[in-house]
Amino acid sequence: MSEHRPTRRNVLKAAGGFSAAMALAGGSVLAAASPAAAAGDGFGLRITDRNESDPRMWYYRFATDAIGWDPGVNVLLPDGYHTSGRTYPVLYLLHGGDQDFITFDRPPLNIRAWTAGKPIIVVMPDGGRAGWYSNPVSSNVGPRDWEHFHIEQLIRWVDANFRTYAEYDGRAVSGFSMGGFGALKYAAKYWGHFASVSSHSGPASLRRDDGAVVHWANASSMAVELGGGMVYGAPWDQARVTADNPVERIESYRNKRVFMVAGTSPATVWDWFNEIHVLNGQREFRGLLGNAGIPHEWYEEPGGHWVREHLFIRDLDGIIGRLRKA
Repeated sequence: MSEHRPTRRNVLKAAGGFSAAMALAGGSVLAAASPAAAAGDGFGLRITDRNESDPRMWYYRFATDAIGWDPGVNVLLPDGYHTSGRTYPVLYLLHGGDQDFITFDRPPLNIRAWTAGKPIIVVMPDGGRAGWYSNPVSSNVGPRDWEHFHIEQLIRWVDANFRTYAEYDGRAVSGFSMGGFGALKYAAKYWGHFASVSSHSGPASLRRDDGAVVHWANASSMAVELGGGMVYGAPWDQARVTADNPVERIESYRNKRVFMVAGTSPATVWDWFNEIHVLNGQREFRGLLGNAGIPHEWYEEPGGHWVREHLFIRDLDGIIGRLRKA
């Protein structure tokens, strides 16, 4: 199957603009570890559940002070990992809104088949139904510091417990929709962490269209993530918006591999509402990259707000080509 049209949950209709907000947020997609690694605790993380019975897909759930519940993480190992003794690059793959860490392992997406025979570890963490890969300005339901969990805790834990290249040329970040935004944001704010960044139908411009994406981030996080709290606050925390906004961080993408996908002809009202802002924001972003002389790879294809399998695989091959070889 070449396209993914995820199912949306139409929740909290009374929250004005919520359905649109959640739509753009994305609801439309160890050789065996050492004994120390098996203990698994450290970096502010404590394993509360795990399953390492599958030869490729290992599952963990962590207790962390950064998140008020125990987020899950899938780690997809390359074929031959347990016997090769090799060290591997890592792709951090971020899900969209109203999705979770299992999204890329659910039909019609097929991360196991897409990565078969490819020499890369893929880490797929929870990011909240509307977490926006951020430490929010406010929360009424306890901590939801997704950015801290991913950047300060999870990456360090992965590097300590798997055979990875714990360096710039050893890591990539990619994502769909809200996760595509998260990938662009992380690659800019944490320049030395990721040598490749990819956004599949992810917004790249927060302030355009009267700040539509920031309004959606606030509305969706308020409704389903933060119990009335907001990612960017009201009034906005302007410094935080600037720090997170890809189009205001252009120089941070220099010397990285940059890959983007957007749809041009959504078939439904919801797909149009999602993808029109993605498309316009990516075009703005691409123009600024071009003006700065920063190479980038981009695709516009018919259709709406979903993962395109052939472009995901093309992206994955480009990631492996850019990163340090296993």
